[in-house]
Amino acid sequence: MRIVFILSVYLLSKSIIAQEAFQYINGTVENDATGFPMESVHILNLNNVIGTTTDNKGKFEIPVQINDTLYFSYLGYKSLKVAVTNDMIKFENSKFQLTELAFALEEIILRPYLLTGYLDIDVKSVPVNNAGRYRIPGLSNAGYEAGNRRRNSISKTFAALFNPADFLHNLFGKKGVQMQKLKKMRESYELKNLLAIKFDREILVELLNLERIDLDEILRNCNYSDIFIKESNDLQVLEAISGCYEEYKILKL
Repeated sequence: MRIVFILSVYLLSKSIIAQEAFQYINGTVENDATGFPMESVHILNLNNVIGTTTDNKGKFEIPVQINDTLYFSYLGYKSLKVAVTNDMIKFENSKFQLTELAFALEEIILRPYLLTGYLDIDVKSVPVNNAGRYRIPGLSNAGYEAGNRRRNSISKTFAALFNPADFLHNLFGKKGVQMQKLKKMRESYELKNLLAIKFDREILVELLNLERIDLDEILRNCNYSDIFIKESNDLQVLEAISGCYEEYKILKL
């Protein structure tokens, strides 16, 4: 009887701790210009990789902890990041407003290329990609792009070929915390639906706490083509990085 009592107390305490760990925010998302509620807005908890969407009245509910960051995203609107506070949880139905990109555009600088109509002259005005590309005889792929940001890029290319364990360790070893989120990201139905329609890498950058250039570097060094890097959607990029990270974990054993 005593054992049953102790077990009951233990389970109850765990339940209370779990309830205190996660609380819920109830809110509404509106159009900043019209004040109308917005349906199907994606809301993502960046810290815990939990997602949801607004209903036809613009309302949503999402589990959070204090100081978590909520990320609001909707096609054609400027994304919004909000830190969770006690007041948001205490006072229900917080309102969040998204601004259309047409109103959110900042200064744009256009750099036109003045053409004369003479090929020999105009071809000199076209920007050139100076990134070196190296091909290993006997391999069927198109080669490896070393890039033009570092002088030692060709040595990195050969390191990837002949010592993959060390190469992947350098690539992922210092990003362990970020990479641990990959599994959660792949298991989130809401997140996968969102990534499938996005191409700007914005959510991946926020979730993994990486720079956009780091994402491109990871894909390039995992031997993904420039076309893939440029044209794939965010879900494809997530799967590509996850696959490369799984290879790293196997080689690390």
